[in-house]
Amino acid sequence: MSGQLIYPFSFGDRSQSDLLGGKGANLAEMVRIGLPVPPGFTITTQACREFLASGEVPKGLKGEIESSLKALEKSLDKEFGNPKKPLLVSVRSGAKFSMPGMMETVLNVGMTPEVAEQMAVQTGNPKFAWDSYRRFIDMYGRIVCDVPPSEFHKIESRVLASFSVTSIQELDVEGLKALADGYKKEIEALSGETFPLDPREHLMRSVEAVFHSWNSERAQLYRRRERIPSDLGTAVNIQSMVFGNLSDDSGTGVAFTRDPATGEQGSYGDYLERAQGEDVVAGIRNTMSLAEFNEKTPKVYAELDRVMTLLEDHYRDLCDIEFTVEKGKLWILQTRVGKRTAEAAFRIATQLVDEGKITMDEALVRTSGDQLAQLMFPQFDLTGSVKPIATGIPASPGAAVGEVVFDSRRAFDLARGGKKVILVRRETSPDDLVGMVASEGILTSRGGKTSHAAVVARGMGKTAVCGTDAISVDERASLFTVGSLTIYEGETISIDGTTGNVYQGTIPVIASPVTSYLEGRLAASSDEASPVVKAVDRILCYADSIRTLKVRTNADTPEDAVRARILGAEGVGLCRTEHMFLGPRRAFVERLVLAENEDVQRGVIAEMEPLQRGDFVGIMMAMSGLPVTIRLLDPPLHEFLPPLAKLSAEMARAEALGEEIPARDAAIFAAVNRLHESNPMLGLRGVRLGILIPELYKMQVRALVHAYLEVRKLGHDPKPEVMIPLVSTQRELLYLRETLEEEIKHTFASTGHSVDIPIGTMIETPRAAITAGRMGHYADFFSFGTNDLTQLTWAFSRDDVESTFLPRYLDLELLPFNP
Repeated sequence: MSGQLIYPFSFGDRSQSDLLGGKGANLAEMVRIGLPVPPGFTITTQACREFLASGEVPKGLKGEIESSLKALEKSLDKEFGNPKKPLLVSVRSGAKFSMPGMMETVLNVGMTPEVAEQMAVQTGNPKFAWDSYRRFIDMYGRIVCDVPPSEFHKIESRVLASFSVTSIQELDVEGLKALADGYKKEIEALSGETFPLDPREHLMRSVEAVFHSWNSERAQLYRRRERIPSDLGTAVNIQSMVFGNLSDDSGTGVAFTRDPATGEQGSYGDYLERAQGEDVVAGIRNTMSLAEFNEKTPKVYAELDRVMTLLEDHYRDLCDIEFTVEKGKLWILQTRVGKRTAEAAFRIATQLVDEGKITMDEALVRTSGDQLAQLMFPQFDLTGSVKPIATGIPASPGAAVGEVVFDSRRAFDLARGGKKVILVRRETSPDDLVGMVASEGILTSRGGKTSHAAVVARGMGKTAVCGTDAISVDERASLFTVGSLTIYEGETISIDGTTGNVYQGTIPVIASPVTSYLEGRLAASSDEASPVVKAVDRILCYADSIRTLKVRTNADTPEDAVRARILGAEGVGLCRTEHMFLGPRRAFVERLVLAENEDVQRGVIAEMEPLQRGDFVGIMMAMSGLPVTIRLLDPPLHEFLPPLAKLSAEMARAEALGEEIPARDAAIFAAVNRLHESNPMLGLRGVRLGILIPELYKMQVRALVHAYLEVRKLGHDPKPEVMIPLVSTQRELLYLRETLEEEIKHTFASTGHSVDIPIGTMIETPRAAITAGRMGHYADFFSFGTNDLTQLTWAFSRDDVESTFLPRYLDLELLPFNP
């Protein structure tokens, strides 16, 4: 190990997230620009990496922590572990890339019974002191000692019942002490050890727990989804505590400088009186809005508003801010560039351009194709007399329909089996991530736009409705009630993340306004166009004005080609002709490969030609004036033949029963057995099929030539191209190119016309990729077939690996993501 492992918040700036993690770098930045940040220090990501690699605390780290604590004590005139002037700290994770709720935090570290007694005297508020102690034991037990939350919930239920109250907030001092004692006894029962009393041991074990949380199941799942490297590690931030649960003029909140769900201008967020930071995102109690906070405490809100404006101007982006108010004084605990929905991303980007904070180039970079795709999702059709059964807070836009499920693991299992589900919870926790990823949408009875469910759903592009306090969720009974109505697990509901409405049953959907705009049915300049449509139009028009690439589409039918052109495609990059022989036409390919002789084969090919000609006419008419790349037949034969195992079983059954086997069935079985391949994806397909059955590819180019002439005759401008699939050697390509060129020339000669049709190939084998320079001598163009190229490069079968070993590889982080 080398180098310093701890830095005070007064060191560094936001550019040092590799070393300090995102949270630590932003804390340093806020200190640098003079914001009221509780002092503290950051343990670097390097320390975490060394800890995870060796399983031991890095040499020298304890000494650096002790030195940093001494400096913190001196600056605050407090002492860690001294009841008379106690220093309490939080221990928070902070990776380079934001992973909201995926790792751990321990608050009030330094708390002991003696400290609680003295704080009760010093503050004149015994309930605050013992609530802080109770919170520490709760978090320490769950995060450091791995006590299942359900065990603590049982203790809470017993204590609440014994004190005849319904919530922890109603407990008196004796009740809080009883709850803390119950937590400690459970920790001791599960660990077999006496609960430690040394606050320095609490601190070190909390740091180690945060390091370990980098590899928690939910953190790994989130990293895979967001494609965050697994070897970065997390920093740990040790920060002096400020208390939002101290008094009536204390509280905690989360603020956004703009609405992260819609992009609407103006501050947005939640505030909770007499609470600590985790209470807001946990959604345990419903919060007040920032507007209500402003009405109640205008002086503190004015300071918060100043900070929000300063931070957004400084970061030139939407900022997510966590703050605490202690006895009327504002403290900023962290900031980061905020997660947002797709709608908010486009609207905020264009707003910031109009405000002169960013350029159009930056706005383009801040929006993505994935976000545009999200905006094309359908919306509910509410033209009928449909009424919602409840309305909550619209936390993440979209329209989601599915069966109600109350358990995250069950949601995952049902979704894996093909069910569409809505996860319904009182509030979600980071442990619910697996179910949230699998669900169509999330509905909670508690929490707001800054709760865990809302923040994570927005980051994933999932529909979410939170804080629906009209519904009562009974997770044990697997039901929720709203008034006299009961909805059981398995029943269908529809949730609208744009309005917050919840509907019983299935609500039909209609096209989104962005889709209507992209398809030319809604003008961005019209009065009906929504702000997000106008924002999308601005960014896409700008992208068109500066781009240097053209974008083509995949289209296998005329209908596909028509819609793609409306959406802006500048040609067809891949028309998969084997897809034209699925469904009712599958029999043609089956008859072709099972043909007993060449005469029968030629007869089948002759029947296929007019079908191909009609398909090509429709696609080239739809793309008149634009190139259309026709990939010649590339059918993996096993996809078009009866399964050998099924035929073998039928033949064996017939023989066992002494039944006579029809001659045709016997012939089909013999042919399928003869053509059976151990690995059909590497067998007789693509260019190999064209070489073995040359009449097949000849038929296709003849059909293409005649289609070209027919489209020209109708007054259109066809621009066909021919692609030869699965080529591995330049000799294959040259041989087939010469064959096809001769057929094209001969076909044109018989019609008295002539035109050059480009002939290229698809690079989809490793050998073709490596020898592409030589292959280029015989190809007018290349296209890369990434599906086959990926599976051949990795020696993966894309049909099998995702259901066999790949999930385990991802769990073990042997691969960073599914290739």
